[in-house]
Amino acid sequence: MQTILRAFRLFAMVAWVGGLIFFAFVVAPVAFHSLSSAHEAGLVVGGTLRVLHWIGLIGGATFYIATALLWLRAEVPARVSFAIQLVLTGVMLMVTAYSQFRILPAMERDRALAGGEVEKASIENDGRVDFERLHALSERLEGLVLFCGLGVVFFLSRESQWPEIGKIKTI
Repeated sequence: MQTILRAFRLFAMVAWVGGLIFFAFVVAPVAFHSLSSAHEAGLVVGGTLRVLHWIGLIGGATFYIATALLWLRAEVPARVSFAIQLVLTGVMLMVTAYSQFRILPAMERDRALAGGEVEKASIENDGRVDFERLHALSERLEGLVLFCGLGVVFFLSRESQWPEIGKIKTI
């Protein structure tokens, strides 16, 4: 059972953090440099981000539950590491949910207020101004999620080096 839980944890976090890295360093730059307009690139990036958020929410919940189950059977030194992972993953889940259910819908409303294509709207257009504010916030929040995810990966990598006292009791 322990091996299955550890495999679920690893797969879930690798999918989420790997997806964030791929999105930030491949999808978004390629879309904005390859497509004919910023509007088209924004549609691709926005759609990809929605899917990535669902990967994160499902994977994060899987990771959180599996880690909590392992935490219940762990000795004290291992519990500290699991607790840190749970806190980091909790932050990741909350920020991702906020972005998915609050920021992205608000950006879509702002896009409509800006006439559909934000980059063509006047700089003083209320929709454009708020869209750009939310876009900057979204980028910072995605960076926070990535940073926390890298922290979780670091703690995952240390688990194989725990001293015997920090190992998980056999389930």
